[in-house]
Amino acid sequence: MKRKSILLTGCSSGIGYDAAHGLKSRGWEVFATCRRESDVNKLRSEGFYSFVLDYTNEASMDEAIQSVLNVTQGRLNALFNNGAFACPGAVEDLPTDALRSVFETNFFGYHYLTKKIIAVMRQQGYGRIVNCSSVLGMVVMPWRGSYVASKFALEGLTHTLRIEMKDTPIRVILIQPGPIKSKIRENSLRHFEKWIDWKSSPRAAQYQNRLLARLYENKDRDYFELPPSAVTRKLIKALEATNPNPCYFVTIPTYTMNFLSRLLPTRWLDYLIEKSL
Repeated sequence: MKRKSILLTGCSSGIGYDAAHGLKSRGWEVFATCRRESDVNKLRSEGFYSFVLDYTNEASMDEAIQSVLNVTQGRLNALFNNGAFACPGAVEDLPTDALRSVFETNFFGYHYLTKKIIAVMRQQGYGRIVNCSSVLGMVVMPWRGSYVASKFALEGLTHTLRIEMKDTPIRVILIQPGPIKSKIRENSLRHFEKWIDWKSSPRAAQYQNRLLARLYENKDRDYFELPPSAVTRKLIKALEATNPNPCYFVTIPTYTMNFLSRLLPTRWLDYLIEKSL
């Protein structure tokens, strides 16, 4: 029997990198993709099939898909959409072009790649599509408006797609992590510095007292933070379970916020979120 194959995105570090290694160790044929050639070369040196895949570049997605299918003789068992980034800042300070750039990667890129892979899976008669969302796809947090908006949109699209694909052998699944040790905060700095003119903001004092310290100072991990392997464990369940769940939560905050968002009136939930900052 041929090994099961999976296309992963965002594999340069964190969740994607750990997932690539975890699935490879279980015998999966892993195609680990990244935006930068240097990260692709690193993965190749570690024994992976690896290609450049940039969610903002349709040609790179087409080329990556074709490279995978050339190796697998036209078949692919699974897709894990994982790559994403954040642009911290108050919504009123967020340029519309900054929001567009977040959506290009976190939402539109997922949609384009998923559509292409669905065509492959329909032809072969099976497949699983797993989208990596976030606890911020179910509840909001201040200063994270662009990321929250993109993940809310992704969850709506994924839930709709899951129902639409019920009459096919293709399963669509969400993974919703809370705080995971990764480089997302570090990587968000350049987007913050590019787009947010915080010194001119009416919230300049709040930036100084709250956000800047969190972005720039070295701090211990969040109390509930888990390593990327916690996501990999849920991804394995999503891929290998005979009847996978529609959603898999990762970390205590995700379970807690899911419960509270269903239980509490909106004002009470707002109050709780504000007090937790």
